[in-house]
Amino acid sequence: MRAISIIAAGASLLSAAVGATEIHVISTQATQEAYLELVAQFEKASGHKVTTLFNGTLNVQRRLAGGEPYDLIIMAGPAIDEQIKLGHALAGSRVDLAKSGTGVAVRKGAPKPDIASADALKKTLLAAKSIGYSTGPSGLYMLSVFEKLGIAEQVKGKLKQTPSGVFVGTLIANGEAEVGFQQISELVHFQGIDYVGPLPGELQRMTVFSAGIHSGARQGDAARALVKFLTAPAAAPVIRKHGLEPA
Repeated sequence: MRAISIIAAGASLLSAAVGATEIHVISTQATQEAYLELVAQFEKASGHKVTTLFNGTLNVQRRLAGGEPYDLIIMAGPAIDEQIKLGHALAGSRVDLAKSGTGVAVRKGAPKPDIASADALKKTLLAAKSIGYSTGPSGLYMLSVFEKLGIAEQVKGKLKQTPSGVFVGTLIANGEAEVGFQQISELVHFQGIDYVGPLPGELQRMTVFSAGIHSGARQGDAARALVKFLTAPAAAPVIRKHGLEPA
């Protein structure tokens, strides 16, 4: 009986190994830390291998437009919708993974500015010598925040935007930006900076990050299994640990 059990277990493992494949993913960077921790668990549980290219939003868009082949795309929700319209992702395949607010950071050890209210943030921005922001969703949103605060023209000359794929934390850490704004998940673990906190409530906007199956996916079923794993209830603590909220 024991021998039969061992044979059955071996057959099961062989079947899993035969079904194992490599999933190719292209992703923007806001979900990177949580994603990598969860993918390691997924690989161990499924036997699949996941190869992921992380880059900024503009660079991901360029690569997809250039016809690079992937199985899964992870970007902000509206960007996934756009990829569906362009024919690079399958209609109906969008699944929301996580969401993040925009946060504020300063160089490590620097005094933390007051951002407790819209008025306090406005004063902080007017007093700052330089302000970092990104080319991604948080950067576009911050431009609207400056407008809403009525200081767009006053801060225009001290804005420093990162190239696609470069974290705002880089500008803050090397002193190019006195204060910087990006998705909270991209600030909380960055070396050389101190995370100050989220934008005050009335100015905060959550960005949803989603997955979509690439229209040319060779491993669509495996990619769907990965998405299911990333959105399972058990993934929530890992997502929260890295400055995100489950979608």
